[in-house]
Amino acid sequence: MPDQEPIPPPSPSGPGPELGPKSTSTGLPSNVAAALACIPLVGGIIFYIVEKHDVFVRFYAMQSIIFGGAWLLFSIVSRILFLILWSIPAIGGILVFFWGIIQALIHIAFLVVWIVATVKAFTGVRWDIPYVGPVARRQEGTV
Repeated sequence: MPDQEPIPPPSPSGPGPELGPKSTSTGLPSNVAAALACIPLVGGIIFYIVEKHDVFVRFYAMQSIIFGGAWLLFSIVSRILFLILWSIPAIGGILVFFWGIIQALIHIAFLVVWIVATVKAFTGVRWDIPYVGPVARRQEGTV
């Protein structure tokens, strides 16, 4: 078709906005570092200490520290409550059974929130865990 203009070649890449994921002070891409920081408590502490510049990673690290602390606190309180209920004569076994079901559902909810946060971090989306995210933002000063 002689009427069509030729397609110009792509322009060479020069200085300009970075198209790929930003690199952190750990050398990892920002989204990978944030996803690893989502590992409750441990990943959050490590990346909060190591990462000094990337606000995205630091937010997920702080959120992970708070979320992991809440999960750990729930586990400790749950175990204490389990021992108290178990020591009640006659109805202790029944109470422990129902508490076990409730405890399992809460742990599954914690697991689901952790997975969602990790996926959101890996895709580069800043997602606030309900109640935890705003606290993490205040701690980081990124309200």
